[in-house]
Amino acid sequence: MRLTDREKDIRREIEAWQHADASVVTQAMDWAMRPLDWAVQQVTPPELVDQMSDRIGEFLAMLSDASEWTFADDDVLQAAEERGLVAEVVSDLRHEPLRELDALARSRFRQNALLAALEGGGTGLGGAALIAADIPLLFTINLRLIQQIGACYGFPMRGPAFRPLVLSIFNIAASGGREARNEALREVSVAAAAFANGQAYKGRVSGTFRDQNRHLPREIAKALVGRKAGQVVPLAGAAVGAGVNYWFTQQTAEAAHMCFRALYLDWKERL
Repeated sequence: MRLTDREKDIRREIEAWQHADASVVTQAMDWAMRPLDWAVQQVTPPELVDQMSDRIGEFLAMLSDASEWTFADDDVLQAAEERGLVAEVVSDLRHEPLRELDALARSRFRQNALLAALEGGGTGLGGAALIAADIPLLFTINLRLIQQIGACYGFPMRGPAFRPLVLSIFNIAASGGREARNEALREVSVAAAAFANGQAYKGRVSGTFRDQNRHLPREIAKALVGRKAGQVVPLAGAAVGAGVNYWFTQQTAEAAHMCFRALYLDWKERL
């Protein structure tokens, strides 16, 4: 099916995002965190950093066994109805105009970012003792956000089959790099072909999930763990916890937004 002029403009916007350098927000975050990074190195034992990396990796690996996740379709369907969009099930939304779905998706951003910030600020008050609780909570909020944004575009991300795509979005959020965006959009292309042909999506690589993605949880952990370790610095833990969680959730929202717009357009072109 042919794309409209507006959809072609969005395609060019996605391509510009794909090839751009890290976002201004990510660069600013890197600059602002440099003094704290130094402080973290002085007060954080290496075994704590390893423990945090392991916690992130373990939580992301748990996605390989999850069949029921954290999100209910009714949340998005009700929000769609309030905007005048007609959908009995989530997949009906992919037949609505993209400009309407963009607005619906963006309405999910702020509430999840604020929730993550509040959670990070609260657990940051406890220093190292509560980091173990903070990490799975942060990823649960962001997993829910990815599912919500996917549903807004008519693509339910429910069940273990979608783990490769979900992990690729997490990887963009953590690293902010072009390579991560390229990998995610290649995954999007495979998913679009499956949806357009009525086939089951299985990811780009054959084999088990652990074989396909065993490197990704560790890479995501490496990109995020230095920021989370800042929560152990005395007096700074709450602010760091809130700030890092807000930043990471905003990055997740932006990555999911671009990837699911691309999925919508790829799916439509294949019809």
